[in-house]
Amino acid sequence: MSVFTYIQIQSQLEKINAFNKFRARVSTLIVKTILETLARGVESPQALQQIFNTAIDSFTKEGVVEKISVLSPEGEAIATNDPMVKKFGETKLDIKKYQRLLEGSGKDRWFYSTINENSKTIDIYIPISVTSSLAYMTKLSFSIGNISQATRDILTPITLTIAVVIISNLLLGIILTRTVVAPIRDLNNATKEIADGKLGQCVNIKTNDEIQTLGETFNLMSKALKDMKERAENANPLTHLPGNNAIREEVEKGIRSKKAFAGIHLDLDNFKSYNDFYGIAKGDDVIRFTGEIVKEALRKEGNRGDFIGHEGGDDFFVITTPDKAESICKQIVTRFDKEIQKFYLEEDRKAGGIKGKTRDGEKVKFPFMTISLAGVTTQKRTIQSYGELTNLSVEVKQQVKTLPRSAFILI
Repeated sequence: MSVFTYIQIQSQLEKINAFNKFRARVSTLIVKTILETLARGVESPQALQQIFNTAIDSFTKEGVVEKISVLSPEGEAIATNDPMVKKFGETKLDIKKYQRLLEGSGKDRWFYSTINENSKTIDIYIPISVTSSLAYMTKLSFSIGNISQATRDILTPITLTIAVVIISNLLLGIILTRTVVAPIRDLNNATKEIADGKLGQCVNIKTNDEIQTLGETFNLMSKALKDMKERAENANPLTHLPGNNAIREEVEKGIRSKKAFAGIHLDLDNFKSYNDFYGIAKGDDVIRFTGEIVKEALRKEGNRGDFIGHEGGDDFFVITTPDKAESICKQIVTRFDKEIQKFYLEEDRKAGGIKGKTRDGEKVKFPFMTISLAGVTTQKRTIQSYGELTNLSVEVKQQVKTLPRSAFILI
């Protein structure tokens, strides 16, 4: 009986560890793919820290990781969801040490893992390449199985199967093959397919146990990885905000939900003259600034889960609830008018604008940039499609642009 119990505990340990190790493998692939996609080409430490924090929040909500910390090239944690790191701070790690260990693991290895016996975790270190000369290190930690957990999991089955222990052992090989080996093999094959770039792979496992749960979790993560990759590819490269495809999807999702929402289109007035006069680089600074004040307005005045997208150029799109729309618009207009003049030279600020030419070559004086917001809510009307909402938005935008100042109109 002792031997039988020992075998069952070891079997349960293997299942627990198989679950956690497989989850660690898939999560490692997801984290590396998404972080490198979002951070590629971004050299500003502040922008990178914001990108990493946003990604970590998303990973945590989706259940992709347990504990994750992004370490700077100096070995300091700049983004984390680990409570111990937040409370006591991360001990400085020797990044070069783990890079050497990674290089020593073989030319095809892109991560280094180790088992921490004290904390009973698998620690995985992944280099995140930002540019050819700049790399960060991501540390992931996952729980591994232990004897006490395995004993608790199989206590009731052992009690119920004492009378048939001999028969159970004869059938154990067949059962393990059908309920553990084959499903794990299917999961492993699907993981390899994802690693090869074939995203969206799903498995069909019906074992009514932890392996089935693992399969269902794998399917969710596979879909999330595909969606996140599509969003990352569609994101605007200047602001890293979702682009037109994501905006359309969010609007159509709101229409299908039958819940009232507000779609707000934002664009800048006199932006072209500014861009022509000061140059594209300065114009990009204004666009990034606009994106930041819109995000800040949603954080202060909006709801958790409100959406902001960047259609391109100086055009943005916000989705929120009707009760929050007015306060968000006021916040955006107020801050834009308060800070926009810092993007002009002192002489132009004193002159009240910049000198330029119309398309006909006529010399004119262009005033400071303003922002126009055109909002359409579904609270008092039924919207059937994305096209219908955008058509209404265009009509409202034409009205608000007749006003000689930053303003908004909500209908």
